[in-house]
Amino acid sequence: MNQWWVAGFSWELDGKPVARKILNRPVVLFRLPSGEVGALEDRCCHKELPLSCGSVEGRGVRCGYHGLLFNREGACIEIPGQDRIPSKARVQSYPVMERDQIVWVWIGEFADAKPSSEPPSYTFHSDPSYQFGGGNYHYDAPYQLIHDNLMDLSHLGYVHLKTIGGNAPVHMNAQTRVSVEGDTVKLVRTMLDSEPPPTYTAAWPFKGLVDRWQEIEFHVSHIRIWTGALDAGEGSLEDPSRGGFHMRGFHGITPETETTTHYFWSVASNLQTDIEKVKQTVIEQSAATFDEDKLIIEAQYRNQREFPVRNQIDIHVDVGPNRVRRVIDRLLKQPQSA
Repeated sequence: MNQWWVAGFSWELDGKPVARKILNRPVVLFRLPSGEVGALEDRCCHKELPLSCGSVEGRGVRCGYHGLLFNREGACIEIPGQDRIPSKARVQSYPVMERDQIVWVWIGEFADAKPSSEPPSYTFHSDPSYQFGGGNYHYDAPYQLIHDNLMDLSHLGYVHLKTIGGNAPVHMNAQTRVSVEGDTVKLVRTMLDSEPPPTYTAAWPFKGLVDRWQEIEFHVSHIRIWTGALDAGEGSLEDPSRGGFHMRGFHGITPETETTTHYFWSVASNLQTDIEKVKQTVIEQSAATFDEDKLIIEAQYRNQREFPVRNQIDIHVDVGPNRVRRVIDRLLKQPQSA
């Protein structure tokens, strides 16, 4: 609780209400003709039809059962055929903000909780040197299994051979550094003199072997992954302004329930030639990798339920995921009112 969570992307709010459950709370998202975005509990206070079954109008969202109209603050402002509007005719509203084409909703411990900060920015969605696209998935698996997957990219050599993978032993033996600062976990992996994977060669004219990097930054509500490569020996992977091919991944991991998750992703790349065609290739191949991850993670969770009493071992690639789990465990043990 008391966090900004990713609820969607700006392009999803196209005139119709959108239903999402966030941390077990049914929410309806909508955009008014003025461009303003609203987030309300997805329930009419009359007969409790989901407001997402209604329609968006100039002043708010109208219930699809008896036509009650609610504004962005959750107040009923019109009851067809009735002049008097009861003071109790209202639903809970949630603080909502768009930033860099990401829609964030603040989920507080109490109904009247106010945000203690603005949602994070993600400038690669507005940086003219990058082209991006994205989408979302619904996972039948707990959110922390997605954290585990994204914080351990050693699996690329086994799961994503046709896209962003590569030589499996190289991935498993990548030089890795992990650091923790507050609630943020950062993991850096480098793979020198390696073969570029198919997605990279489709997007960039590499000469041969490449030096690859993977920089993963965990935040409670999302993970940022900066991956890329440059021709082997043509620059330092410690240089933040290094050249070569870059992929900037945004991964909004929003718990729906204890066992299901919303996964909002985007990939931004610094393309230089045949931009629209190559952009589409990068987006399609990125989506293909997420399809593969979803199959793995959901199968993993199904099997965990088949073996409720079990032992798991840790190996060297689990350092990043384990650090993230410690952060989550600490936050869950903290008194929320603090």
